[in-house]
Amino acid sequence: MGNQDRNRSDISRDKMLSGSAWMTAGSILSRFLGAVYIIPWSIWFGNYFLRGNALYGLGYNIYSFFLIVAIAGIPSAIAKQVAHYNALNEYGVGVRLYKRGLVLAVSTGVVSAAVLYFGAPLIDGGNPNVIPVLHSLAWAILIIPTMSLTRGYFQGYQQMAPSAISQFVEQLVRVIYMLVTAFLIMQVFHGDWVKAVSQSTFAAFVGAVAGMLTLAWYYLRRREDFRSLIAHSNNQLKVEPKALYQEIIVQAVPFIILGAGITIFMLIDQFTFFKVMKLATNYSNNMLSDLYALFAVNANKLIMITISLSSALAITAVPLLSIALTNGDRREISRQNSNVLTLFLFVMIPAALGMCAISGPLNRLFYGQAQQALGANLLTFSSIISIPMGLFVVTSAMMQGLSQNKRAVKFFAIGTIVKLIFQWPCIYYLGSFGPLISTGLGLGVANWLIIRSLNRQFGFDRRMLDIGFRKIAKYSLFMYAASLMTVYAANFLLKFVADPFDRIPSLIVTILAVAVGGYIYIYLALKSRVADMILGARTEKLRKLLRIP
Repeated sequence: MGNQDRNRSDISRDKMLSGSAWMTAGSILSRFLGAVYIIPWSIWFGNYFLRGNALYGLGYNIYSFFLIVAIAGIPSAIAKQVAHYNALNEYGVGVRLYKRGLVLAVSTGVVSAAVLYFGAPLIDGGNPNVIPVLHSLAWAILIIPTMSLTRGYFQGYQQMAPSAISQFVEQLVRVIYMLVTAFLIMQVFHGDWVKAVSQSTFAAFVGAVAGMLTLAWYYLRRREDFRSLIAHSNNQLKVEPKALYQEIIVQAVPFIILGAGITIFMLIDQFTFFKVMKLATNYSNNMLSDLYALFAVNANKLIMITISLSSALAITAVPLLSIALTNGDRREISRQNSNVLTLFLFVMIPAALGMCAISGPLNRLFYGQAQQALGANLLTFSSIISIPMGLFVVTSAMMQGLSQNKRAVKFFAIGTIVKLIFQWPCIYYLGSFGPLISTGLGLGVANWLIIRSLNRQFGFDRRMLDIGFRKIAKYSLFMYAASLMTVYAANFLLKFVADPFDRIPSLIVTILAVAVGGYIYIYLALKSRVADMILGARTEKLRKLLRIP
């Protein structure tokens, strides 16, 4: 019996790692493309860069909230419920769920797009330049809910490749359109920077069309496989259409609230930062816009690369936990929870500390030398705050996978109240760092409540978490120190041949520091065998490749 449990656990872990690998690759490549475009984009915008980036962020935060409402949590709910019915060998019910979900996705997409387009003048925050940006973003909301739903359907079958590849294609096409239009408007025609930003945001629609076409291609390729599964399933469970809609909506509402968690915190920042800073300082609107861009757009764009690692884990964990819950296997739930948290620590802590170490050259590489000292400090601080942000993405997904929806929403609400309590004093006394601190406090409280609840109900493998955390934290600190020393040494040597604060030298320093720090962390994790505990037997091949005894 013990061997069977271990084999089942190994299979679940392999599924989680395989799924996470696909989703991580797709998320990181997409986030990387979504950040690296800023280098030519900033050069072409010239003196309008920070203002244009702030406008981009102001529009995108509102759009993100509307998009989450339009998507309505349906994709994650579909992934969870499809996995549930597949575990019962009732594949036909999952297909009917998908079809009913499509009706909801199209409806919410049309309504949300219309509200955003026609309601733009009411939510522009007093900045008329935001209106054309919101108009351009409304078109994407027509398509993205259906695209996200289809990704959720694939994920319910633990087929993560279609989601990951379509995500990458979507981002690639979006970035190409952004750069082409920015170059033409700003450099060739010397046009209006607001129009250039509006075209950059309209790129979301162009990318969504490409992503949807990619998913359609995958679906057509695998259509016969889906039909075969339906034909050989039990086909004994009958669920009425009304019950299917109710099931989707009941599961989806918490996904809306929790999926919008980080976006809600960003909107709180957006609608409070300018007002509080005007009370605390005599800065001009342009100066406040530049400061907002530094912490809410520039730093956020980079830390979202690391947070995307958490999103990949969360997407993979939900259907696997749903299957374990359906089978009534509490021991497997405990193992899955422990695996997810340990894998999160293994990836997120070194990623966050690594970004701290290279914040100076990384900030200069992407954003040039404008406000470089403050920008680098904000990126350092944001990198630390990315840990509770990423942890919330993972822990809230775990709660939802285990049908702890109401409790998860309650814990998030408490965290939001904490954020609101500290928001005003933090901004008033700490300026641009204030919103980051209040976010860390709010999500820290929410995470603590969620983890405590999971531990009381299902328990964790404490030995695994304890060993994992202590060793991962220690190795991450070694990596941080090595990366930081590499940055200082490389800057010192480069100043004899070039300005180390230019973009190309900053790129060289960033690559060197990442290579040194990354190798040290991987070496220590493999040498100590802590990687084996988290990743399983596959680490042996990597150890042989790197010649680590």
